[in-house]
Amino acid sequence: MAGILLGGALTATVLGGRRALGELAARRGEVEAGLALGLLDRDARLEIVRPTASDALLPGLDLTRTVGLVTLPGAFVGMLLGGASPVEAGAVQLFVLVALMAVQGVAVATVLELVARGLLYRD
Repeated sequence: MAGILLGGALTATVLGGRRALGELAARRGEVEAGLALGLLDRDARLEIVRPTASDALLPGLDLTRTVGLVTLPGAFVGMLLGGASPVEAGAVQLFVLVALMAVQGVAVATVLELVARGLLYRD
């Protein structure tokens, strides 16, 4: 289960970080305009990178939409093969999906904060 959560967090972190850094590079003039209006550097950057959070969370949302309809998730099948009842297996799978979305949300928020503070950057 830890592997599932770490893998999901890694995907969301990479997508959020790459997209946020790309937006900062493409919209540098807007960051400078925010600075000229009196915003702090972090706040000016955060205004640009905040919308990228939704793009980073899309793969996780797509996964939760199709689980059980298109694919049989590994945790569900593993529980069934291990002798658990379908209700128990479904409860475990639901917990995994909720935990995955929570971990991805925290990961994206963290990486966007690091980008906004200038601690993550491209040369």
